[in-house]
Amino acid sequence: MNKKATIKVCIKASMIAVLSVLLLTNCEKETDIPKDDGDTNTTIPVLTTTEVTEITQTIAISGGVISSDGGALVTERGVCWSTSENPTIADNKTLDGVGAGTFISSITDLTANTTYYLRAYATNSKGTGYGSIISFTTLEDSNGAIAFNPNITYGSVNDIEGNTYKTVVIGAQTWMAENLKTTKYNDGTAIPNVTDDNEWENLSSAAYCWYKNNINNGTTYGALYNWYAVHTGKLCPTGWHVPTDDEWTELENYLANNGYRYDVISIGGGENIAKALASDSGWESSTSEGTVGNTDYPEYRNKSGFTALPCGNRDYDGGFYGIGSFGSWWSATEYDPNYAWLRDIGDNGSLVFRFDCSKNYGFSVRCVRD
Repeated sequence: MNKKATIKVCIKASMIAVLSVLLLTNCEKETDIPKDDGDTNTTIPVLTTTEVTEITQTIAISGGVISSDGGALVTERGVCWSTSENPTIADNKTLDGVGAGTFISSITDLTANTTYYLRAYATNSKGTGYGSIISFTTLEDSNGAIAFNPNITYGSVNDIEGNTYKTVVIGAQTWMAENLKTTKYNDGTAIPNVTDDNEWENLSSAAYCWYKNNINNGTTYGALYNWYAVHTGKLCPTGWHVPTDDEWTELENYLANNGYRYDVISIGGGENIAKALASDSGWESSTSEGTVGNTDYPEYRNKSGFTALPCGNRDYDGGFYGIGSFGSWWSATEYDPNYAWLRDIGDNGSLVFRFDCSKNYGFSVRCVRD
């Protein structure tokens, strides 16, 4: 063997030796890598459940906050729910991404007027962790939520869009027994739908919205209008109008003079007149003593057939609050250039309140026949 051949053989032998060492080293490193399933330092994720909001007859919004992934990647997260008290991922669930942090979950296909139990979950290689359980009840369907007085014969009226409303005669007046939900004036012109909070706050012109900008809320509770929409004089169906402050007072006086206790207070109202106006269901404090929704004085409950609902409102700054707790209705009467009169019924008492409020608020509207 010549010198060159000897060198080639040595080089090949050296390369083989180096490759063998590398392969052995790599194999040793692979066997040293810990697996999550066997790693005693890995735990299930830690998380909390987010409050349930935007509840309607069929949908709700929740989510969770994963504060610890347990030392391993969260490969599945969301919320799970059931009508039983301890929901798991074997029940209904959402899939809302991977990893730690905050996530939002949309729950759909729920059943109206049903109590559900929900909690957030997060899964890693060690298992599934859960947040605390929250219960919530979906709204009643559009017929069940409006508990009309079965002993009254109601009439009806249609708006420009074809929505049909029950009507009721109370004294010398004929009122809508449902909240207005039209998105057009009675001449067919569209009313601007304003969803942005800042835009709503700075309006000096007519607008409407749905509670929390969710059209599903309009099915039962109607729309919310600022006073500038009321002031157009075109909001109600032809032959109807938004009641003046005096017309609201006429309604209250009629009820006061026909067997309902009437205790005048500084900002107006009458005890149990609110009960006579309020729907027989839908109020949060239905079991609390001395409230609109409770079972005291059953002879007063929606006696008038007016069927007021706790429809909430939109604040002057664009925020929404109060659905299930109170209802507020505009009058067509100004208090001053910036304020107008309204009526309010809350679930924490049995009075009708008379307020003046900023024209930028979004309140419900009832119409009265001309």
